[in-house]
Amino acid sequence: MDMKSNPALEPFRANVRAFFQNDYPKDILEKVASGASLTTAEVRKSEMALGAKGWLATAWPAEYGGPGWSLEEQYVFDEELERAGVPTVTPMGVIYVGPIVYTFASDAQKERWLPGTRDGSLGWAQGYSEPNSGSDLASLQFSAVRDGDEYVLNGTKIWTSAAQHADWIFLLARTSKEEKKQQGISFICCEMDRAGVTLNPIISIDGKHALNSVTFDEVRVPADYLIGEEGKGWTYSQYLLGFERTSYARIGGKRKQLAHITEIAKAEPTGGNTRLIDDEAFAAKLTDANIALDGLEMTVLRVLSAVKDGGSPGKEASIVKILATETAQQITTLYLDVAAAHGQRGFSDSVSPQWLDHAAFAAPGVSTYFGTRAQTIYGGTNEIQKNIIAKRVLGL
Repeated sequence: MDMKSNPALEPFRANVRAFFQNDYPKDILEKVASGASLTTAEVRKSEMALGAKGWLATAWPAEYGGPGWSLEEQYVFDEELERAGVPTVTPMGVIYVGPIVYTFASDAQKERWLPGTRDGSLGWAQGYSEPNSGSDLASLQFSAVRDGDEYVLNGTKIWTSAAQHADWIFLLARTSKEEKKQQGISFICCEMDRAGVTLNPIISIDGKHALNSVTFDEVRVPADYLIGEEGKGWTYSQYLLGFERTSYARIGGKRKQLAHITEIAKAEPTGGNTRLIDDEAFAAKLTDANIALDGLEMTVLRVLSAVKDGGSPGKEASIVKILATETAQQITTLYLDVAAAHGQRGFSDSVSPQWLDHAAFAAPGVSTYFGTRAQTIYGGTNEIQKNIIAKRVLGL
């Protein structure tokens, strides 16, 4: 895929850009630009604006209500969404569970879950990680015991992103104990407001509420909330993880961050001090980050070129996950560098208006820095991804 030499994509790009400039809710853009967290109502508003246009489930096949875009068009759309400052689409619905439902679920389940997921009116959370399990997902102890026409759910899921905004949660649950632990895991859904479900917020170091633990105490769900076959949840989850790990790339957003950092570094902090961009050590870090981002983009394009429409990115997604998360950390560290440099120089009457305009970057920049520290841990630690590459890609 060569995105820079395909003029046929430019009318599509112009159409997408015009929508974000003219029709997408401006109050959402303003709040995101301020660094503030969105409320549940604002998350719904954002995603339903995309859904009403048919642009939320951009990678879904047309037969399930997707726009039928090529991989190139999907890539351009993501670039323009991030360039415009639109909040990242909550991936748990359209990116993670959606493909599981339309690939493995029954017709009745597709009818129940796909429409709301596709139009943004239905929010999802992902119930994978558990206390004391670390990255060994197959060691999970969360149980789903069949009792007649119901499953009884017990256990705790942790680090559950955006669960405070979710209507449903999809879960990996142990339905039997097998010699090979992956074989006893099933894929089950549950409403977040069902009796016995308790959400406990986890507030991060920057004071934000993005994570949660969710406890299930004798929660009863209909047996037809099981997706696919009992005991096949591990297989379904591996299919999902390919989509999850490639979703970290966010090339457009990273380019926007680097452009912002460059703009700040070019500003004159005071009348008598040189610009940060002229500092050789900082300039070298900035160049390294740009090179790393170019490498990430080329890797993503290679992976996407190998993906057939509707297919899973496969084990090569581990490569993208490592590069994307490490590049994110590299870029956001630059926010600390520019904040530290300007902080040392201090304020005076000669501080330029341009620099004062940029000074508001510090708090959201540091918050973003903290957030990216976790990226190499969640979604399967980067150490685990290296093992996957060694065994499944290189055959070692």
